[in-house]
Amino acid sequence: MLDETTIAAIADDLAQAEKNRTKIGLLTTKYPDMTVEDSYAVQNEWRRRGEASGRRLIGHKIGLTSKPMQQATGIREPDYGAIFADQVYDTGSVIDHSQYSGVRVEVELAFVLKDELRGPDISLIDVLRATEYVVPALEVLSSRIEMEGRTIVDTISDNAALGAMVLGGRPVAVDAVDLRRVGALLYRNESVEDSGLAAAVLDHPARGIVWLANKLAEHGDVLRAGETVLAGSFTRPMWVSPGDTVHADYGDLGVITCRFE
Repeated sequence: MLDETTIAAIADDLAQAEKNRTKIGLLTTKYPDMTVEDSYAVQNEWRRRGEASGRRLIGHKIGLTSKPMQQATGIREPDYGAIFADQVYDTGSVIDHSQYSGVRVEVELAFVLKDELRGPDISLIDVLRATEYVVPALEVLSSRIEMEGRTIVDTISDNAALGAMVLGGRPVAVDAVDLRRVGALLYRNESVEDSGLAAAVLDHPARGIVWLANKLAEHGDVLRAGETVLAGSFTRPMWVSPGDTVHADYGDLGVITCRFE
């Protein structure tokens, strides 16, 4: 395990990279013995600093839950990160592209919880019972660490590459639709760039929440009532540039639109 001084130094470097919209080198190159637990310690330090500065934690994101995302990154296991309230946009928002680095967009579903989920041994039925509603969401990815050659250790330290979340469409109860068959078309500037079904996320998007609740238990944490959880992407990350308009059509669940400037 890395010592606290080293973990704090890594968090400092990541904070500086975020401020300057730059990227630092691979942590796995600088610290070849760094473990997954070390990387979550770095992420927790980033989260602690955010909360200490007055930022409000509103949920978590889950990453790398689908084959398209694993193939796109070369990483073979899920990860998670924290979401603060100031990272959330409504559909129709104009987003400042320069806030982020390596900007990409993914299509997801967000689960809003009415009850606490405390692992271990959380099941799919537990997640469905604890969910108030599910709503379409886009995740905006931003990387503070070099992307080429990164491993799960780099990604977790980088708060699972979360930049922001855009919410829109129509909220639905978990029994109102077949969540596995929720699909979306992802457009950039009026051209379809990708599409997918939510079943690509571990065969059911709620299984990502199962994984997260049980993983958080290993770290002495829980999913709290009222939290929003991004369940994982079912499209590949789509690069966006200033001037791009992103539109996701979820069929009966509505649409999300945002523009980057």
